[in-house]
Amino acid sequence: MKGKDHITGIILAGGKSSRMGQDKALLSFKGKPFIEYAINALQPLASQIVIVSDHKEYDRFGVTRVDDLIKDAGPLAGLYSGLYHSKTENNLVLSCDVPLVDSQLLQQLITEDDPSVDVVQYKSGDKTMPLIALYKKSCIATCSTLLKSGERRLQELTKTLTTKTIILDKDLEHQVININTEHDLNHLRNEFDH
Repeated sequence: MKGKDHITGIILAGGKSSRMGQDKALLSFKGKPFIEYAINALQPLASQIVIVSDHKEYDRFGVTRVDDLIKDAGPLAGLYSGLYHSKTENNLVLSCDVPLVDSQLLQQLITEDDPSVDVVQYKSGDKTMPLIALYKKSCIATCSTLLKSGERRLQELTKTLTTKTIILDKDLEHQVININTEHDLNHLRNEFDH
């Protein structure tokens, strides 16, 4: 079992949010911005939290913010930037648009980790979740190779690496709902804001 001091939390908040039309990380749910939920979920598990984003407004959340090292190259570049700045072997990676994720869900990724794997990710239904996953720092080399070939998707990275996929318990599936559109946001607020 890894101690907190061996884990960095990486929040990917650099996306274009084109379907939402505004910055997803700053959307409000129960009076708090989404990014605060990500920080709160990671805090008990990580010694340091890094937000990957070029937007200076994230500096107000009191955690380290780093710019994307490779601009406009999708989530793969965001992960690359986060791993580049990480000082630990293990890195819990979380996108900023899953406000229902809690520490317990992330803890299971750590529990399921073993030395033979590069990535531990969830699968919900038929969808893998490379944006709610544990990545070893050594993944950075493969990130770099894929980025040079023009790849932007994390799915390609997890296919290339040794990836352990955990089937998410049905009772927990609501935690991994990611909010991409106005419709998703309204659903979230109607279903879970009580």
